Amino acid sequence: MPTWTALTHLQGREAAEGLAEACEDLDPEPVGTGVFEIEDGSDRWEVGVYFTDPPDEIALALLAAAHAAQPFAISELPEVDWVAHVRRELTPVEAGRFFVHGAHDADRVPEGSEALLIEAAMAFGTGHHDTTRGCLLALDRMIGDGETPERVADIGCGTAVLAMAAARVLPGVVLASDIDPVAVETAQANVIANGLAGRVECVMAEGFGHPLLHDAGPYDLVFANILKQPLIELAPDMARHLAPGGKAILSGILVGQAEDVAAAYAEAGVPLQRRDDLGEWATLVVGRPAEG
Repeated sequence: MPTWTALTHLQGREAAEGLAEACEDLDPEPVGTGVFEIEDGSDRWEVGVYFTDPPDEIALALLAAAHAAQPFAISELPEVDWVAHVRRELTPVEAGRFFVHGAHDADRVPEGSEALLIEAAMAFGTGHHDTTRGCLLALDRMIGDGETPERVADIGCGTAVLAMAAARVLPGVVLASDIDPVAVETAQANVIANGLAGRVECVMAEGFGHPLLHDAGPYDLVFANILKQPLIELAPDMARHLAPGGKAILSGILVGQAEDVAAAYAEAGVPLQRRDDLGEWATLVVGRPAEG
């Protein structure tokens, strides 16, 4: 089945979300819409609209003009099995003791490693991105230093690779949340596929906004591999949900954005403890001071 995409960009998250919502009333009706931050610190956002029938170009042009967006770029995509394509392209990733792989590379798992099976899927977080790898390396380093946090959460979990990594090496149940229902379903399937049912619980929530997440805190360790602005907005809530001495591993941050994120967490009472850069991406470890 052919697929058409219509892509534009505009200033501000709220404006982009408003345009995406307006596109849902188009005829023919799109099969999906998406809003993505253009990660260059400019607060510009991309809106993508996807169709299985040719879209109404005039209606799209009018919507773009009404929402002060750039004209939509419309294109027809070739019929490609993208999941099969990604499987071929993805190679296993080693991050300390962790080995992230697809089923097609199960025979390459090194002896003694903590293997995580993550297939190509609709949600983000295969473990092949430097943001995820940076978080896994930070966790590996903490375990190597003898730290054993008991209450752990993964905020914006994607496919739950970080939550599952924590469940493999730490005691207790790890909570994983995401605002995307597809991500939560994917995370739940991955938890079962990795034999971690009962060790990782997945819920749909924005930030800590779920009773299960609220009641299980305060946390000794929180992962948040999302984006700069959501991380900054999360800082005060993170401070409230971290236990004294608790740490958060943050990523989804471009190197040039790291200082702004670190400053927001320091202001919230969760100062920077360590920063590591992998390529264009930074991983921050921040922590609440221990009492006494």
